Amino acid sequence: MSPESFDVRARLGEFSPRPRRKRVVLADRRGPHVPRVRVEVEEQTGALEGLVRDLVEKQLRVALLLSGTVALVLFGLPLAFWLAPTLGDVELFGLRLPWLLLGVLAYPFLVVIGLLYNRKAERNEEDFLGMLEE
Repeated sequence: MSPESFDVRARLGEFSPRPRRKRVVLADRRGPHVPRVRVEVEEQTGALEGLVRDLVEKQLRVALLLSGTVALVLFGLPLAFWLAPTLGDVELFGLRLPWLLLGVLAYPFLVVIGLLYNRKAERNEEDFLGMLEE
């Protein structure tokens, strides 16, 4: 049966009522409502500039701290294996230690760092919005 010859009303019968259309509304808004905080942030008053600068500095501090941690761990491990070659001969769970740490456990480590960054960034933003609402 081709799509052109398929007619729903013919298959349901002549007397079936036609289904009514429903209007789907994602958000019922009664006019343009812009939150007060958003307006203040867009206007960037003098006091607000200091708060925004503080937020940016906090976000940068967290990003640099966690990036430094990742760099220290992921670049420090190969250095440790180069400086102490006997560590590379150690086996755990059937894998040599360098493969286990750099090939397997590095990914959960990066996920944990990403989750930490996300949590800290959201906390900083919540603190920022809390200060604006005061």
